[in-house]
Amino acid sequence: MTAARSTQSLPLHRGNGLPLYQQIQQWLAHQIQSGVYKPSEPLPSIQKIAAQMGVSQMTVRQAVKSLSELGLIYSRQGKGTFISDVKLEKEFRHVLSFSEEARAHGATPHSRLISFKMREPTQETRGALGLGNKEKIFRLHRVRYEDSLPIGIECSCLAVNLCPDLLETFDPDTSLYEKLASQYGIQLTITEEVIEVGKANAEEARLLKVPRQSPVFLFTRISFAEDGRPVEHVKSTYRGDRYKIVNRLMRTKRAVMSRPVGM
Repeated sequence: MTAARSTQSLPLHRGNGLPLYQQIQQWLAHQIQSGVYKPSEPLPSIQKIAAQMGVSQMTVRQAVKSLSELGLIYSRQGKGTFISDVKLEKEFRHVLSFSEEARAHGATPHSRLISFKMREPTQETRGALGLGNKEKIFRLHRVRYEDSLPIGIECSCLAVNLCPDLLETFDPDTSLYEKLASQYGIQLTITEEVIEVGKANAEEARLLKVPRQSPVFLFTRISFAEDGRPVEHVKSTYRGDRYKIVNRLMRTKRAVMSRPVGM
């Protein structure tokens, strides 16, 4: 597969607010996931992609770096860049909404609403969000899709006093994080997330279209605003056959500590 065949039909929109490297990243991710590029095949060179699309090599390099961080491609020193076996990587180094992650994978995000109500918080949510005894929450329960494939089930809880008209103004098929930022000036910058492994119960299996008792990832997440306020408490169930969990750790350089003779 050549760069010309894979990129010639990609229209780059230079005035829609989405950076060019993200458009290229999404296109290449879609090509990988749709099977245009096969596992272990080489990705066309940065020079070829840049020439074909009429952009700088730096722009393509940014797109390729993002694909590598998502686990869709990998590099072999002296040999080039190759396509990975496709299994979506859950991004933990950046605070991303589901919509942002889906677009990074080259997919179109979509949600199916289960329920969206004002209610009393559970004791766990009350503690997570630091709520008083009389404070209420919005509880947003959705199935999340990448293209037409159900990927996860999310139940998000937010304090009513942070976004009092959310129930009337928010479209559940759109990004909650983008809504919080644009309408309420709330930027979520830090999260604490706990990951467990479980098996899909009958309802989860039905919603995710997987066999009952299929392996799933269970996420519990608290998201914080820039000022340190806890904003969102989320319980999520994601398909184990579509995600992998990867932590990239960095060993910091430390000065060698001298030790007394004889120790």
